[in-house]
Amino acid sequence: MGKTTTAINLAASLAQSGERVLIVDMDAQANATHGLGVRLAEGEPGVLEVLLGERHLADVIRACTVPGLDIVPSSPDMAGASVLLPEMDERERRLKRALATAEHVLSEYSFVFIDCPPSLGLLTVNALVAADRVIVPVQAEYYALEGLAQLMSTVAAVKERLNPSLRIAGLVVTMMDPRTTLARQVEGEIRRHFPSLSFKTVVPRNVRLAEAPSHGLPVSMLDPRCAGSDAYFDLAMEVAEHG
Repeated sequence: MGKTTTAINLAASLAQSGERVLIVDMDAQANATHGLGVRLAEGEPGVLEVLLGERHLADVIRACTVPGLDIVPSSPDMAGASVLLPEMDERERRLKRALATAEHVLSEYSFVFIDCPPSLGLLTVNALVAADRVIVPVQAEYYALEGLAQLMSTVAAVKERLNPSLRIAGLVVTMMDPRTTLARQVEGEIRRHFPSLSFKTVVPRNVRLAEAPSHGLPVSMLDPRCAGSDAYFDLAMEVAEHG
């Protein structure tokens, strides 16, 4: 419960506060797509066809159950991207090119979120090349700190070689259980090493957050009064405040 949970619920909270928001699902697992109640029928185009240049971004945008929130959906067919993209021209810039050609469509949105795959492969590099800023969810667990170091190195490499304007917008601690010493230590380490990059909001471990994707809803529509919903609303206000 980290990157996709944050993408869905942060985007939904911003949409419910009156913003127009788009999510681009770059993960072959399609968790963001399914977590917002969208499923592609067999042969129906999604983000893969956009990356391959077969469809325009505007052709595949789908509305979600949250008013003001749309998604460029993914499907298991995205697994083929790892085979197809390396053979293409400007393979690291396929998403950036697709977004640039849809500038008139994207101008309708206040925020565009890209949900990345869990691995630091070519699809994630495409997302980082296309992005202006990176929001990093960090689970309050030991191994998350090791993964964070690797991610920060990747962001630095992309910034140096492919996208000079890329920067870290902030780190948000997720799956926080303040009753455990380890969780408190992880949060402390993050705030000690990245004091200016740590969001104030901490997302707690919350049963309703875990249940929401099975309903195809963000947690704010499943249970607007739960701790997880409150946390993502607070995070949305922080993100909106920092532009």
